[in-house]
Amino acid sequence: MRISVQKVSLVVLAAAFVLFAVPHAVAATSQPEQFVLSSGWKLQDAAKVPQASADAGAAIASVQYKSQGWYPAVVPGTVLTSLVKAGVYPEPLYGENNRPDRIPETLNKSSYWYRTTFVVPVAYKGQQVWLNFDGINYSADVWVNGKKIGSMTGAFKRGVFDISELARPGERAALAVLITPQPHPGDPHEHTIANGLGPNGGITAIDGPTFLSTIGWDWIPAIRDRDSGIWEKVFLSATGPVTVKDPLVTTDLPLPRTDSADVAISATVENVTGKAEKGVFKASFGDVSVEKSVELAPHASQIVKFEPAEFKALHLLNPKLWWPNGYGPQNLYSLHLSFDVAGKISDGQTLQFGVRKISYSVPDSENLTISVNGVKVFIRGGDWGLDEAMKRIPRERLEAEIRMHQLANMNMIRNWVGQSTGEDFYELCDKYGILLWDEFFQPNPSDGPNPTDLPTYMANVRDKILRYRNHPAIAIWCARNEGFPPKEIDDQLRILMAELEPTRRYQPSSTSGAGVNSGGPYWWRTPREYYIFTEAFKTEIGSSSIPTIESLQGMMPQKDWEQINDDWAEHDLARGASHGDTYPKTLADRYGKLANMADFVRKSQLANYEAYRAMYEGRNAKLFNPSTAIITWMSNPAQPSFVWQFYHHDLEANSSLFGAKKAGEMVHIQLNELTGSVEVINNLPQVLTGAIAYASIYNLDGTEVMKREMPVTGPASSAIDLASLVGPEERPKGLTDVNFVKLELKDAHGKLLSDNFYWRGTSERPDDLQALNSLKTIRLEAKATRHDAEGKLHITVTLHNPGTQVALMAHLQLRRGKAGNSNAADPSADPWTDRVLPVYYSDNYVSLVPNESRTITVEADAADLKGEAPFVVVDGWNVGVSDTGSQVPVVLNANAQVDHWPVTGLPIVAHTWK
Repeated sequence: MRISVQKVSLVVLAAAFVLFAVPHAVAATSQPEQFVLSSGWKLQDAAKVPQASADAGAAIASVQYKSQGWYPAVVPGTVLTSLVKAGVYPEPLYGENNRPDRIPETLNKSSYWYRTTFVVPVAYKGQQVWLNFDGINYSADVWVNGKKIGSMTGAFKRGVFDISELARPGERAALAVLITPQPHPGDPHEHTIANGLGPNGGITAIDGPTFLSTIGWDWIPAIRDRDSGIWEKVFLSATGPVTVKDPLVTTDLPLPRTDSADVAISATVENVTGKAEKGVFKASFGDVSVEKSVELAPHASQIVKFEPAEFKALHLLNPKLWWPNGYGPQNLYSLHLSFDVAGKISDGQTLQFGVRKISYSVPDSENLTISVNGVKVFIRGGDWGLDEAMKRIPRERLEAEIRMHQLANMNMIRNWVGQSTGEDFYELCDKYGILLWDEFFQPNPSDGPNPTDLPTYMANVRDKILRYRNHPAIAIWCARNEGFPPKEIDDQLRILMAELEPTRRYQPSSTSGAGVNSGGPYWWRTPREYYIFTEAFKTEIGSSSIPTIESLQGMMPQKDWEQINDDWAEHDLARGASHGDTYPKTLADRYGKLANMADFVRKSQLANYEAYRAMYEGRNAKLFNPSTAIITWMSNPAQPSFVWQFYHHDLEANSSLFGAKKAGEMVHIQLNELTGSVEVINNLPQVLTGAIAYASIYNLDGTEVMKREMPVTGPASSAIDLASLVGPEERPKGLTDVNFVKLELKDAHGKLLSDNFYWRGTSERPDDLQALNSLKTIRLEAKATRHDAEGKLHITVTLHNPGTQVALMAHLQLRRGKAGNSNAADPSADPWTDRVLPVYYSDNYVSLVPNESRTITVEADAADLKGEAPFVVVDGWNVGVSDTGSQVPVVLNANAQVDHWPVTGLPIVAHTWK
């Protein structure tokens, strides 16, 4: 799959989203299948519909209605997504297309009609027929075949409507939906160099369960329709007289033993008819099968429970456990629930659950400490503000994003203010072992008022819990970002948790209680500063995170490449919490004057790597004493951005991801950049014995001036301090002002467990690394081989440094086409368009000392080559490349070379947009 931030490609991507509706619960095989309504939709501004009256829905929801002049609609999708696809507006996230003179603010004040027709499946004959909405924003009135059937309010509550009397199997029916935007869309602040990023949020928060971030934050500009629309799938389903809903599965372990587990199952069964019904409620998974006879009065419902005390089969021996990423496999069980009436399935659901037990405290500590299956888990995570600015989130995109968190050795995502709520999100976190800190819909009190419609707010909260509570990934429910909810909401939430969530922790605020703290800082800092802290469970801390040059080129027109102007501000590099206005000077002071855009990107990759590695290594140094968690603000970008991300919006990882990945190894060797000590971080629950640490210091010219060997033995789940390496007493004679530290940790058999590499100044001038510019270019010897398997492209690249100096931050990038194109001098050759994305690298941005070799594996979908041949381009701080006879060509990324571009100084220019 190719995902790009190019102007054209984003529009095409939006169009493709209709194809990827995946049901959140698989129907029983003997039941009629769900019928997804993903095609044939039309859209129109309600003010332009002739039947602009209270009875318009009756006319529009007629099979005979002529929707002349209406636009094709993307469902799932937002109003703006459809209008962009139809060519009414340009791609909002490219350049400055999102300015209100190009895409008007009136979109968030206009209601829109959606309309489609469909043939009810013949297989639904004799069944109850249901029309299901998985998510709309902000409110919807729904008509079928001329009759209004109901309404919905709030972005996170499902709508289920009985249309059995209105839509007959085998016949065509008409559906009309009037989408009304949120009542308080607010007045956004435009992001510019002169005015900065301005205040976050605003009045939108008063509406509660909606995409309140779309008024604009310091990581997203205002989205002009505020993401109004039918943003999740619409589908038909059929049942018999009794339905099954709101299942709950809980698991318990007799810790510290994990050789057995108790599973408890319950669900609500409801008689939707006017006559009494009786039948059998069944549950089965693996070799386990249990059932109960149930009688239901007309229109009655009942919660039916299967408890281990009653059903011995629910006491499992040697269960397959679900673990967070890095701690074990993500085993999942498939549970089938059904209600049989007269020997036939009336309704059923299939869902996945994991056997695991989460606890939230340890002896002798008041700090929130998450343990899974009795093992302490040091939380390494990322905050998600919004999965995508316009909710263009097919499952394939989400899978790439969450898999990259797994690749980065993360084990938690914080779903900030619940803005990324969707079934695929939860399923993929289960799959990849990513725990969830999941929130409801209130921002920091300074970023917006409390919601005033409490019934709507609580209805959305309730439905979210009921819908997602069986996912093993969810660890914590949090009421509010950086503040406590008002008492009336907190009181109701506590009642809900007692009723619906018997095992998970309820956390009122993301910045208070049990050592939990938010509050940044959010700007680039020197590595040593990340080691100074007092908080235990850190929910927000961040840094600038600059993308690759190709990602930068793909997000804005060429006229904006060589000056930091309002286009850059629109993509978050301006005055604000990230200190984007001072970042270029900070970069130049540390690494030298900026020559041009390519130099800015080149130097920023060093800065990215330093900051994101230290962000996690600083917390490693105080593992569980007191540090229990570090969650970066942010890991996922909602739009093409210069800050707060592991990877770009186009899904190309930058060096930040690999810095975090390095720090997050389960057994890890690091240099404490505050004290100069070598430390080994043992995240495993076993004692580390018989290992050996090796440390070397290299001068700027590549000569090794110190080498040390240290035995390593230490307890489980702890930071092991070995020895000071670069303090004043240990400094070798003749050490250059800028030098390198290489660390390796090997087990008793010589197997490499972890390695690390640092560039640093001496204690007298720790922040002056400008001498790195004197490094000579090293032509790395490269060899790449390819093999394909099960639709995946696998490339193995071996790099060797034949020179006498360090090769710093060698970066690989997979492309398709003719390798010679990457060396084109003409910028119009668009070198960013032949990239293969997403790609999963075992490592990247690697540094090699003289005569060192490194092997990197590369994986991508073979289909993303689009029938062309793959090749690999290489760039870096002082890196050239020589292909030594590869099966897959390896060439220099000429586009990324500083001397490929004119010297501009990359000036900051204000007042480019008014």
